[in-house]
Amino acid sequence: MVIKKVDEAAMDEMWSVVGHKDQQRWFWQASDHQTGEVLAYVLGEHTDAVCLQWKKLRAPLHITRFYTDDWGYQRHIPEAYHTIGKQNTQKIERKHLT
Repeated sequence: MVIKKVDEAAMDEMWSVVGHKDQQRWFWQASDHQTGEVLAYVLGEHTDAVCLQWKKLRAPLHITRFYTDDWGYQRHIPEAYHTIGKQNTQKIERKHLT
């Protein structure tokens, strides 16, 4: 496995249900902001525990700038490295919609 350094990543999550509405499953994804290449993902619930598991998967990439929507990531990303807003997450959001 090759691990490369990535400067910027867009991050987003999407959800679906399994069986019925109280069985939500979330797909958390980080992608290279420039190329759209998937860098790390995790499937699970919408909890801090799963978010921290996802953070652990991204750690070897040494990402220095994170672009996210305003969905609570700020608890797990240092403010100096985090940009919140839709302007830089349009590619990953569109990918999830299609």
